[in-house]
Amino acid sequence: MTADTYLLYLAAVAVFFATPPDTSQLLIVSNAMKHGLRRSLWVIAGDLSANMLQMTAAAFGLAAIIATSAVAFGWIKWLGVAYLVWIGVQMMRAKGAARGAAAHTARPARLFRMGFVTSMTNPFAVVFFAALFPQFIAPDAAILPQLLILGATYLAVDGLTLIAWGWAGDRVAARLARMSMATINRICGGLMIGAAVLLGLKDMSPQR
Repeated sequence: MTADTYLLYLAAVAVFFATPPDTSQLLIVSNAMKHGLRRSLWVIAGDLSANMLQMTAAAFGLAAIIATSAVAFGWIKWLGVAYLVWIGVQMMRAKGAARGAAAHTARPARLFRMGFVTSMTNPFAVVFFAALFPQFIAPDAAILPQLLILGATYLAVDGLTLIAWGWAGDRVAARLARMSMATINRICGGLMIGAAVLLGLKDMSPQR
């Protein structure tokens, strides 16, 4: 992989994350609003861990199975939609404790699991990595080092982007400090249900 190819890849990834927020980004915003940015880092860690497994799956050709099986594709997608709706409803029904108290009661394992499951049940990710990486890999060079570089770069850009969204959510919540926590919970739950709608509306045709 030449330096020009790497810079082109970096630009492509940056442009990808310059789009409107997706399910993971809305998840980070809602958790940062409810628990603060520091606690939401556990959600980001879960999301990136799922991305690492999805990259591995893409590298081993599992993306081809998902891409050619409408049944598998659909099941993974709708499980993700159902999980996001469930999270949204739980947030909306949560008691209106003070924001600082909510941050201290949020268990890291639960936040990590939330980020991991939300990202892992998005079947588009595996297919995306399988389509993206080959475009920038030099076939006449060792494949594994190139995959590691491309994967690490993607995770770094993704992580920084999610932190930025989390910071924005944290700042918004700070400015809405006069609102009751119950109202903030409803806003956060609405963001989660909106993320479920975004995932549900994605074209699930496996040939694309």
